[in-house]
Amino acid sequence: MRIKETIDKLPGGLMLAPLLLGALCKTFAPNAPAYFKGFTQGIMTGVIPILAVWFFCMGSSIKLSATGTVVRKSGTLVLTKFFAAWAIVLVASQFIPPEGIQSGFFAGLSILAIVCAVDMTNGGLYASLMQTYGTKEEAGAFVLTSIESGPLMSMIILGASGAAHFEPQVFVGAVLPFLVGFALGNLDPKLREFFAPGGQLMIPFFAFALGNTIDLHSLLSPLAGLGVVLALSVIVLTGVPLIIADKLIGRGTGTAGIAASSTAGAAAANPVAIAAVAPQFAPAVQQATVLVAICIVVTSIVVPILTGLWYRRFGQGMAEQAHTDSSAPALQLNPAD
Repeated sequence: MRIKETIDKLPGGLMLAPLLLGALCKTFAPNAPAYFKGFTQGIMTGVIPILAVWFFCMGSSIKLSATGTVVRKSGTLVLTKFFAAWAIVLVASQFIPPEGIQSGFFAGLSILAIVCAVDMTNGGLYASLMQTYGTKEEAGAFVLTSIESGPLMSMIILGASGAAHFEPQVFVGAVLPFLVGFALGNLDPKLREFFAPGGQLMIPFFAFALGNTIDLHSLLSPLAGLGVVLALSVIVLTGVPLIIADKLIGRGTGTAGIAASSTAGAAAANPVAIAAVAPQFAPAVQQATVLVAICIVVTSIVVPILTGLWYRRFGQGMAEQAHTDSSAPALQLNPAD
């Protein structure tokens, strides 16, 4: 059976397939963890410890050394996405309470769902699109998007916008595994080589545990339509500033900006991780996770289509010339996205 090949064909499949399996367990066998107990209960309910290991491995995989062009392009995309997300959350926090909207079409929409949907780029999707529609430097620009992985950026945005306040030790505790992994990976390449594969290996495990927090009956509510609206809003509200920044600062055609306007597969884990250190968001976790999962699927389908259309209309000639002239080495894709 070619299970892995089938999963790889799905948008964000390595994350979404086990998440769906966990959600099926939660929906149709909600008492299974308590019934089996032991290791089975641990793997079905251990989102936080599994995530902690994943954050460490992700940190260890980030390498500082890169060409100036790659760093400039990476920094442009990451900072633009960050400030766009910050502005969106700053405005939304004026109207939406921490527990989310409770009635009407927008019932279930929360600051938690918004920040987790807009602040992380699907690095693997971006790099694959740029290998087709961009230059080698643009394909390698995913290198700094790994910094967005985990709750770090989301917590910074929530704090900077005034939507949440974190005690210093709580903030440090949330990012310490990532920072320790980052330090060790850059101090010793052998340690990076040893720990980095864990970033991909842990994804199905925390996705399955995360799925065990989702009741699929929630999809029968307006969340499905709301999730599509949120996904399209993510593409527009982050894509426009990303296009502008890519053209003005990154010296690109704007194609990279469109390609970076997606929601990362790993973003579905952030609502749980943030609520663990900011309990005021706990009531919104389940619906936020569902909305972010919908955003992952929708943006993974729509962004490649828009990127191709933009490339053919505005960027094809310049990109083909850059492909010919470029001599920067290709970089390995980020498995976590």
